[in-house]
Amino acid sequence: MNHSPVKVWISAFRLRTLPLSLSSIIVGGALAIQQGAFNPLVFGLCILTTLFLQILSNLANDYGDSIHGADGEHRKGPKRAVQTGVITKQQMFKAIVIFAVLAFVSGIGLLAIALQERTYLWPYFLGAGILAIAAAILYTNGKRPYGYMGLGDISVLTFFGPVGVLGTWFLQSDQWHPLFLIPAIGMGLLATGVLNVNNVRDIESDTLAGKKSIPVIIGRKAALIYHSMLLGFGYIGMFFLFPHFGIGTFLVLVLLYMHNKQMRLATSVAEYDPQLKVLSLIALGSAVLFLLKSLSLGFLPTFIL
Repeated sequence: MNHSPVKVWISAFRLRTLPLSLSSIIVGGALAIQQGAFNPLVFGLCILTTLFLQILSNLANDYGDSIHGADGEHRKGPKRAVQTGVITKQQMFKAIVIFAVLAFVSGIGLLAIALQERTYLWPYFLGAGILAIAAAILYTNGKRPYGYMGLGDISVLTFFGPVGVLGTWFLQSDQWHPLFLIPAIGMGLLATGVLNVNNVRDIESDTLAGKKSIPVIIGRKAALIYHSMLLGFGYIGMFFLFPHFGIGTFLVLVLLYMHNKQMRLATSVAEYDPQLKVLSLIALGSAVLFLLKSLSLGFLPTFIL
């Protein structure tokens, strides 16, 4: 069977994961708007760098899981590029290097523009950027990939939450407010929920491959309770700062409830898999709603948001 190279690589990029990576940047941008410090160029470079990092993570995950066996013959989820042979290990390794370089160069450009008069912050943000690249690669790669030791959730919570949200905000505002940590953690919890959907779906193949994700460690039943907690606390964190509870806020709650119900009713990989996209889009919608609330648009009554 012939495969279009472009379609093969687009599939390997896993585009359905990209909305989730944008969500933390949108929330960080919204916080900058609240502080009157929004910078479109810095915000755009944050988005570009994050997209490179997310694609890097997806490619590295494809490569690492094929090597360690999580994407072996027992996998029931979507087939991966290296697993099926449409992309060789050598080609995937080169792509990983390319996107690591792209993420690094984009990140350097971001810091050069955002930290023009704050050179003392370079070591901290440069270190965080290098750590983000390393985290994207080492999740399923190396002799002891941390994704195989139940540490993936902590990584996602950290980088999609405080690092992504507060980093985007601070690069624009050069301010600090402890309350802003609450929506940052809320966003991170929703992102962790997406990872948990993936891990619940793959619990059988991960168990056979020795990949100790949280659902593998605690079991499917407990993992679904854990999932409900991620969604509940994530929702509270996202909208904690806003005193009004409008239609949009209620709609997000309903969508999270429906998603959680489907997770509990699902009995097969085919039923779990669509929920990845569903929760990613709910997280993105929550981030956009957070942005609209931050803008306090006059033509949108309070009860709408």
